[in-house]
Amino acid sequence: MLDKNGIAKRIAKEVQDGYYVNLGIGIPTLVANYVRDDIEVEFQSENGVLGMGPFPFEGEEDADIINAGKQTITTLPGASFFDSAMSFAMIRGQHVDLTILGAMEVSENGDIANWKIPGKMVKGMGGAMDLVASAENIIVAMMHTNRVGESKLLKKCSLPLTGVGCVKKIVTNIAVIEVTPKGFKLLERAPGVSVDDIKNATEGELIIEGDIPEMKL
Repeated sequence: MLDKNGIAKRIAKEVQDGYYVNLGIGIPTLVANYVRDDIEVEFQSENGVLGMGPFPFEGEEDADIINAGKQTITTLPGASFFDSAMSFAMIRGQHVDLTILGAMEVSENGDIANWKIPGKMVKGMGGAMDLVASAENIIVAMMHTNRVGESKLLKKCSLPLTGVGCVKKIVTNIAVIEVTPKGFKLLERAPGVSVDDIKNATEGELIIEGDIPEMKL
């Protein structure tokens, strides 16, 4: 079973040379720490940064340089800063190759709910609505179940939706799953996790074909 850093490390393997990548709040922000050194990747944050690097070491933080989650970040040589209009023009214009988001729920047809729990105060959907509406390649980083052990990979989302039919792949603490027209397709399992463990933790339709390999981190 993976922790949050393990999920980020596995997702980093999906990042290819030359990609422009948007990292959502939470687990996705950790992905920048694990991208291979032999490829060039530009990380974009919707608050107006292109060229984010790994998180700074303690004592080296600059409070003026932050990501969309208001975490301090580093920037790589050649990084640029710009206003929100320019940032969302990049997103809406489909100039981002890969979007990595957290989620509270994902349905078997690729719907995502990641912005609101009814009855709890939230500031708004933020940039997530633009990202899910514009991105053609969305990977979700999430825990497979909630704190009481209930599945977060569902037949149908119960929370207000952020986007419809947009998620392509999910990496959880126990599995890598592709969203297909027929449901969730199991691609990989976390070390020490069985296929039955994943089946029992998944409410939505789970497609299993052949032997399922363990993740390689």
